[in-house]
Amino acid sequence: MKRSFLFASNAAFLLLLAACTTNPVTGKKQVSLMSESQEVALGQQSDPQVLAQFGLVDNPALQRFIQDKGQKMAAVSHRPELKYEFKIVDSPVINAFAVPGGYVYFTRGIMAHFNNEAQFAGVLGHEIGHITARHSAQQQTKATFGQLLLIGGMIASPQLAQYGEQAMQGLQVLFLKFGRDDERESDRLGVEYSTKIGYDAKQMADFFLTLQREQDKASAAAGAEPIPDFLSSHPNPEDRYNTVKQLAAETQQQVGTTNLAVGRDSYLRMIEGLVYGEDPKQGFVENNTFYHPELKFQFSVPTGWKHQNSPQQFQMAAPDGKALMVLTLAPGESLEAAAQQMVQQFKLQPVESKQLTVNSFPALAVVADQVAEQQQGQPQQQQGPATRALIYLIQDGKTIYAMIGASSGPDFATYFPTFTSSMENFRRLTDADKLNRQPERVRIKSVTSATTLSQALTRFQVPNDRLEEMAILNGMQLTDRLTAGQLIKIVAK
Repeated sequence: MKRSFLFASNAAFLLLLAACTTNPVTGKKQVSLMSESQEVALGQQSDPQVLAQFGLVDNPALQRFIQDKGQKMAAVSHRPELKYEFKIVDSPVINAFAVPGGYVYFTRGIMAHFNNEAQFAGVLGHEIGHITARHSAQQQTKATFGQLLLIGGMIASPQLAQYGEQAMQGLQVLFLKFGRDDERESDRLGVEYSTKIGYDAKQMADFFLTLQREQDKASAAAGAEPIPDFLSSHPNPEDRYNTVKQLAAETQQQVGTTNLAVGRDSYLRMIEGLVYGEDPKQGFVENNTFYHPELKFQFSVPTGWKHQNSPQQFQMAAPDGKALMVLTLAPGESLEAAAQQMVQQFKLQPVESKQLTVNSFPALAVVADQVAEQQQGQPQQQQGPATRALIYLIQDGKTIYAMIGASSGPDFATYFPTFTSSMENFRRLTDADKLNRQPERVRIKSVTSATTLSQALTRFQVPNDRLEEMAILNGMQLTDRLTAGQLIKIVAK
């Protein structure tokens, strides 16, 4: 035992020596298990998954804008030789993220919350900084190993029952958590890069305050979905604000110019008409029912269950975390073929199945188990309980939907009625109001006379219960004074 451990230790030491690389930003040696060619390959592999998960925003002008600014910034970065890609994805979440190899993504949610080009440029530089300093490559290596552990935990734990490769696609690239030192370094690089292409990096600090206000609002709202991890593991927002302001002033002094662009009006005019919040055509929840106008179906969502929607799937989770339901598309040209492929894909052991009809749709119901693999040297009786799933495969023409409900074996009987209630409530959507539901969009308005933000919003018929939301969207306080002709954002259909 000792000899094998020593051999393993020596092998690990040699691996670390071989994996030492020079950080392009700091010039210092660091351990990395990913070469530059592997970074590029991983980015190329991850990009289709990200686009499948969210889709691109259908706005050629905005897509050209992020590409143009991104390429200019990449050219002055520490790794200009990479082939960068910059894209705006169709998600209401306020987030921006980068994956190894030069791929940077902004959501339409974060684009709606910028109030000038300089704020956008600062965050763009921050994300490029994660790539140039190889933060994403380092974290991706950790995430890859962590992902294996997470999947294992999901199989064994009733609180993390996991079904579907789609549920995991993009997770490792979308929610990487960088350490505070990495975030500080990326803030510094964001200041440096945005200043180099002519923007006032002080505006970046102001945007961090907007993010913090959004996060506070979401945390205070009952049942609201939390803002994903753009701020997680980051330095204290107030300290970060002050640090970025100081870094911007120092960088501007070094550059020797104060004539730096902000680009407020030009940016606001560019985001006129951008979809704000959930896009109903991708599905929406109202009164405990999920409606999908494009695909023309609906089903009930259990009361109190958390839910999350994406173009690929709709997920629901019990409040206690002990059960999960997922709606997604199923492979196969028939119900039987779809069932066989799902059983193979998820390594399930079928328990029983039956054909049935769900509100005139042909369907196949399957109960199956997913058993945690036995660890070497561990007695069978010490294995964790099996995860049991109820799968309803529902056919609508050539399309087959899979509704999957999963929990631990002992909890399955408790959740079975909840699973079947939602699944057997799947039906054709015919309500004209739901079928024709339009999204809210960002609208840019010009203030006609000097006033406060609160008064201006009221004049534009913003409801009282959304005044603070619109203040955050504009990066202002309701008491802030506006001048005649000043542009502001509101939200309307």
